[in-house]
Amino acid sequence: MTFNLSAYRRQWFTDASASRRDVLAGIVVALALIPEAIGFSIIAGVDPRVGLYASVAIAITIALIGGRPGMISAATAAVAVLIGPLVRDHGVDYLFAATILMGIIQIAAGALRLDLVMQFVSRSVITGFVNALAILIFMAQLPQLIGVTWITYAMVAGGLAIIYGVPRLTRAIPSPLVAILVLSAISIAFALPVNTVGDMGRLPEGLPTFALPRVPMTLDTLRIILPYSLTMAAVGLLESLLTAQIVDDMTDTDSDKRQECGGQGGANIVAALFGGMGGCAMIGQSVINVTSGGRSRLSTFVAGAFLLFLLAVLGPWVGRVPMPALVAVMIMVSIGTFSWNSIANLRRHPPTSSAVMLATVAVVVATRDLSLGVLAGVLLSGIFFAGKVQRMFAVDRDASADGATATYRVSGEIFFASVDRFTRAFQAERAASVVVDVTAAHFWDISGVGALDKIVARLRREGARVEVVGYNRASADLVDRFALHDKTGVEMGLAPH
Repeated sequence: MTFNLSAYRRQWFTDASASRRDVLAGIVVALALIPEAIGFSIIAGVDPRVGLYASVAIAITIALIGGRPGMISAATAAVAVLIGPLVRDHGVDYLFAATILMGIIQIAAGALRLDLVMQFVSRSVITGFVNALAILIFMAQLPQLIGVTWITYAMVAGGLAIIYGVPRLTRAIPSPLVAILVLSAISIAFALPVNTVGDMGRLPEGLPTFALPRVPMTLDTLRIILPYSLTMAAVGLLESLLTAQIVDDMTDTDSDKRQECGGQGGANIVAALFGGMGGCAMIGQSVINVTSGGRSRLSTFVAGAFLLFLLAVLGPWVGRVPMPALVAVMIMVSIGTFSWNSIANLRRHPPTSSAVMLATVAVVVATRDLSLGVLAGVLLSGIFFAGKVQRMFAVDRDASADGATATYRVSGEIFFASVDRFTRAFQAERAASVVVDVTAAHFWDISGVGALDKIVARLRREGARVEVVGYNRASADLVDRFALHDKTGVEMGLAPH
């Protein structure tokens, strides 16, 4: 893989107008990252600065070395929910060590091209993943809407009115940023009784510092952190690659998934070295960025850099930002993320595709575990696909006038899911001579070859003369390597195709 400097430069800057949109979008994302990072820190059982510093380090680093321009990566709930026991039992330094090992594993995954696993994730699974995340994003806002005064609801409604109304007047400034600024000004000016960012947790003061984890470099340490590192690396890559695909679709551009794997690994290592937890791509913040006009690496870099500026310089003011303003932004994200066409497509799409999508949504929402939902969707897709291919398989029998010769014409795919029908088709055969014509069939695996062996062996034990004809080249190669009966060849009727 060669590095193209001019292409990399274009991923940062295209023109002045685009750069301005990237900067403004990054500012919006930085503000939206703060309550999320604090909340994820609480979930993980660590100080809020661990999540906030992670978001700064990951966003800045991934902007430099990631494979999907415009995508936002930071501390996430998907990783936070995994590390609570490690922090509780061994302390935060073991978390930093586990995060470094997580990054190393992700870099190795990129080198081994594990990003290609995404080829097995169907469109129905991606749609289910998107819809489930939209639901979870909305549900995450509910605690800010329970047990509050009417003023909170009025501010959320006003924020949504601004977010959807401003684009009708101008698109020069992202409407979520306008909503945050206007509602913050109103809340501060009138001292409104609403929750603020500062109520979520104490914001850190100063800049993060470089430090190595204070853990013993022993095999015992490795045994403690390795299971957590493997799980965090897998979940982080899965969510990042799926989010990258979603951003690809939103922007109608391609991304380098292999580079993204390595970039995620590098970003997590940097985060741990500066006192942060692990993280990955964030679909909610990525949607905010894209819908606000962010497309390049610059927007991601600004998100991380401006977040650092907010924490280091404007901490007291940031703490006064009203949560209803950020809730309105996240509700907008939830509405924009959900694939509303998927509801109408439930009738138009095949039932199996709809079942995969709904199963993915149900598992993710029920377990709050994105990896389990995607795994369930992929497995269900595989089962439905195998069933569909199996139904395309057929065996037709013709007999000679005297009944001495039977010809079986096999069509379709012969593999593990169709071998039972393949063998049952020959169970009642008693002809003296049997011809198995596989011209319209294809052998895919050793299960299919084994089934053919079983058929030939049984018929010959019963005294029949058996001839198999019509292998295509790929099937012939497979049979030659693994079959126990006669090998293929011209005398066996090898098909020319």
